[in-house]
Amino acid sequence: MKHPRELEIEDFNYPLPEERIAKFPLEERDASKLLVYQKGQIQESQYRNIADFLPSPAALVFNNTKVVQARMFFENRNGRKIELFCLEPADLYPDLTVAMSTSETVEWRCLVGGAKKWKEEILIKNFEVDGKTHCLKAEKLEALGGTFLIRFSWDPLELSFAEILDVAGITPLPPYLKRDAEAKDKDRYQTIYAAHDGSVAAPTAGLHFTPKVFETLVTKNIEQLFVTLHVGAGTFKPVQSEKIADHEMHFEFIHVELKALEKIAEYLEAKTPIIPVGTTSMRTLESLYWLGLKVAKNGFEALQQQVEVYQWDPYEMEATLSAVEAIQHLIDGMKTLEMQALITRTQLMIAPGYQHRIVAGIVTNFHQPKSTLLLLIASIVGDEWKDLYNYALEHDFRFLSYGDGALLMF
Repeated sequence: MKHPRELEIEDFNYPLPEERIAKFPLEERDASKLLVYQKGQIQESQYRNIADFLPSPAALVFNNTKVVQARMFFENRNGRKIELFCLEPADLYPDLTVAMSTSETVEWRCLVGGAKKWKEEILIKNFEVDGKTHCLKAEKLEALGGTFLIRFSWDPLELSFAEILDVAGITPLPPYLKRDAEAKDKDRYQTIYAAHDGSVAAPTAGLHFTPKVFETLVTKNIEQLFVTLHVGAGTFKPVQSEKIADHEMHFEFIHVELKALEKIAEYLEAKTPIIPVGTTSMRTLESLYWLGLKVAKNGFEALQQQVEVYQWDPYEMEATLSAVEAIQHLIDGMKTLEMQALITRTQLMIAPGYQHRIVAGIVTNFHQPKSTLLLLIASIVGDEWKDLYNYALEHDFRFLSYGDGALLMF
């Protein structure tokens, strides 16, 4: 097996016709088609039947991040449109949750559409709250490579930045949909269990789950657990280098409650299969192993220094602990330091050659060619990802964020 650094991205390419990209969601979330891959066999069903294909007992792990209305349009003094896409908070905030709850003013890293049309003026956007007109101001502070640091300030002062985005922004649909967001996207580009503001892209594998599906999971003794990874725009960042070694993964914020870690430890001890819903849930779960390894090596104090997972950690660190031991180190450290939640960042790249420590499969959508998300899928099923994607293309499956999905088991 090649080291992931040596993988060539062209080996993870496939033809995706434009008409196979789902531009709009189905009316019923759980009516989406489900490709089931187990023991080398492919079956076809619908999401409303997913419980029929899951082991019992098992645990599904969901990412309960909430998509924020991260795109905003302003006009300069000449009436020309300028788009601000809010990517992540400035470094002065300890984590994304703090930045989102900030009131009065906040600094944010943004993509700027029409940056050349924006001189030194402060942009102003009016919005309504409870029938009253209020004002949002945007000031360009500095250029940061391909992005800009923007200071936002607003009236009324008591509103948080998350609330400001909700009333003044629009849904940040993926660029490959090639259409403007509509009113219904605000609901449909959001999971029904979304709870924590912070993502600029939905954890789309979860879009198919409905209250009825959750009922079927309970009936079959399949537990549900929630973690948080705030999805950044980097999830759409194409791999433009020939070899994976030259691609830099994006960091994303994760937030995992102590109670969730204790449940994960219980599942591992009991050998209950843990199945993440979506690539973001998988990145969160697998990152926990490497965080536990670092805490075991560097002491509980590492948790106070916001220990992080870097892109190549799994391929350069010696995995000296079992999954249970690694998670237990996190639990012990958090209890000692009286921490109720682990809040940090991960840059983890999961690609062929990666040894999964926590998960037993994945529920996922069909991903773009030559993407790091497709690399993650190949880490589970190997070269057979090509057979699965060919099957999906030949059997009218819909692709990408609003498309159909798959249950892939080891």
